Amino acid sequence: MTNYYRDKLAAQRLKRCYDIAPPRVRQYLQAEVDHVLRKIRPGDSVLDMGCGYGRIFRRLAEKAGRIIGIDIALDNLLLGRKMGLGEANGVWLQMDAVLLAFHDRVFDVVICIQNGISAFHVDPKNLIQESLRVTKPGGTVLFSSYSEKLWEDRLRWFELQSEAGLLGEIDRAKTRDGVIVCKDGFTATTFRPQQFLSLAEELGVTARVEEVDDSSLFCEMSPGRPARK
Repeated sequence: MTNYYRDKLAAQRLKRCYDIAPPRVRQYLQAEVDHVLRKIRPGDSVLDMGCGYGRIFRRLAEKAGRIIGIDIALDNLLLGRKMGLGEANGVWLQMDAVLLAFHDRVFDVVICIQNGISAFHVDPKNLIQESLRVTKPGGTVLFSSYSEKLWEDRLRWFELQSEAGLLGEIDRAKTRDGVIVCKDGFTATTFRPQQFLSLAEELGVTARVEEVDDSSLFCEMSPGRPARK
């Protein structure tokens, strides 16, 4: 099965997407990381799902006790190693986020940010369920998607990626209401608050959705008891 990020948008091409991000998108990316860091306690065991080439790995590793980054694209992990982005307390593994090769209840914090819940193109219920499975009772699971308020800046970012040849030509007739469609088959959707809350209710877990920086929607979940303060 074709995976766009694994087969067409990995390694240097993925890095280029971030290199050409306009200022407002860079602010959004920074705000996401800052929010995640506030949820990590010194010494926590952290799982970063969809870590790419390790763009935020070092910052997470500075606070976590142990961090594991997983990505479906081996080329991403090899680029991160080549760039020296690894840390002594961190490990990178090639792995499918809906088939995690970990025992139950081993991480304090599991993160899947930068719209991974949509970008992975997997069943979101399976993705959340697997994330909760590997999280300790009372631990924290964080998923993020784009806020509707970032739409114009997000669209411009994807336009820049298309102009750089990283994505196909944007299909203007189909791109609207938070969905970006390219003529080469690439599609970027988002997750709305009620979608997060409905899935959490279906899975029987506590969930809270908050907007960060007028750019991200974060859903925080916790297995076993309410999310940590």
